[in-house]
Amino acid sequence: MKELCFIVAFFSMVPFLFAQADAPEKPEKKQMKPALLVIDIQNRYLPRMSEGDKDLALNLINGSIWLFRQHGLPIIRVYHTDPEWGPQPDEEDFQFPSSIIIKDDDTKVVKNYPSAFKKTELEKILREKDINTLFLCGLSAVGCVLATYHGAMDLDFNVFMIKDAILSHKAEYTDFVEEIFDVVSFTTLRFMLDHM
Repeated sequence: MKELCFIVAFFSMVPFLFAQADAPEKPEKKQMKPALLVIDIQNRYLPRMSEGDKDLALNLINGSIWLFRQHGLPIIRVYHTDPEWGPQPDEEDFQFPSSIIIKDDDTKVVKNYPSAFKKTELEKILREKDINTLFLCGLSAVGCVLATYHGAMDLDFNVFMIKDAILSHKAEYTDFVEEIFDVVSFTTLRFMLDHM
């Protein structure tokens, strides 16, 4: 009788044992290693952006730069130029306005295409720094910011735009981008960085 009870007990546990063997392993928790990309806030392009959003966006861009500095995290400034149409790196139009609190030792990437990843060293820079999460600010929300967002996703980075810290030539276009893509508010960004 004992043998029969043992056999019944054993076979009643078989499905449980196989279920445990098939259960997916708990994924390894990855630590967020973020960088801030400040995209194309250049004297040539900034005047073309919607005036209604500009003051708030520039303040939040500077706030984001400040926040990343407080945490000792990388800030990467991205510049756009066209080899034929410019602006050229030695021109004032190429530069960020002096009101943006970037520093000369912030990593610099110069691009010729909308995505900051296309034919640049950006991916290599990020991989060398072991960055896995990107926060984007700058312009244009419907152009280079959006192209860089998709480029980051294609390369398996976690990527977010910072709400109200992106601009485009029409405020409603920026609002639309913020509605349908992953954005974080400045408050959420601060919380995420404080709790890494």
